[in-house]
Amino acid sequence: MVQIKSPEQIAKMREAGLVVAAIHAATREAAVPGATTKDLDQVARKVLAEHNAKPNFLGYGGFPATICTSVNEVVVHGIPSDEVVLKDGDIISIDCGAIIDGWHGDAAYTAFVGSGHAPELVELSRVTEESMWAGIAAMKQGNRLVDVSRAIETYIRRQPKPGGGKYGIIEDYGGHGIGTEMHMDPHLLNYVDRRRGKGPKLVPGFCLAIEPMVSLGTPKTEVLEDDWTVITTDGTWSSHWEHSVALTEEGPLVLTSPDGGKAKLAELGVVAAPDPLG
Repeated sequence: MVQIKSPEQIAKMREAGLVVAAIHAATREAAVPGATTKDLDQVARKVLAEHNAKPNFLGYGGFPATICTSVNEVVVHGIPSDEVVLKDGDIISIDCGAIIDGWHGDAAYTAFVGSGHAPELVELSRVTEESMWAGIAAMKQGNRLVDVSRAIETYIRRQPKPGGGKYGIIEDYGGHGIGTEMHMDPHLLNYVDRRRGKGPKLVPGFCLAIEPMVSLGTPKTEVLEDDWTVITTDGTWSSHWEHSVALTEEGPLVLTSPDGGKAKLAELGVVAAPDPLG
């Protein structure tokens, strides 16, 4: 069953989402050459404490850290470590969440460590982020879940990949419902699978974490021996972007974006819902 939220509950999720946005800002600043991924985890813990929020990753299914730090060929669920030292030219996807009064926020972004990144990496991150926004723009009353999947996949497939070939849309992981739990129904694919049908209708109170993961090569992944770290099977680098989004009577509200998604959605011809926190 899909959990439908009231306006008051969406406002509480917005509080959690703004904590996630604060973690993103702090970890982005700290993701420099020489920093360890454990350093970034400590930064996130500090932000959570400052906002009297709880982490929703720590202990989830036994996960041992506050955030996921996925470097280069790691797609998702990378475990922060003192042994993983960021280098000039790396890319890192940081996925994190927060809980306020039992309500969850969850978002991810890809950052460039240092400078001198290959144009194909810059384009990979751009395509992944823009496909996320295409999915967010498809969060409209009357649409169905598959319309969000289709918007994400269509955007990616229409982008020329530097050097030729196609981007790999990761198959084994996708978005999800969010609310009183971090992962809830429905599961959101980042591509259209006709065997799954159209999915539920999108109605006010419907909340999704929209999170495309895209590689420079294969869509296939494998899990390392730590039972968490997910890598591409061909070793190609990947990007991960995510926002938690609520559909309201007045349109989509990007819960984990500082401005609620207003500026970016305006570029796409979509009016974002007013921020319930003012």
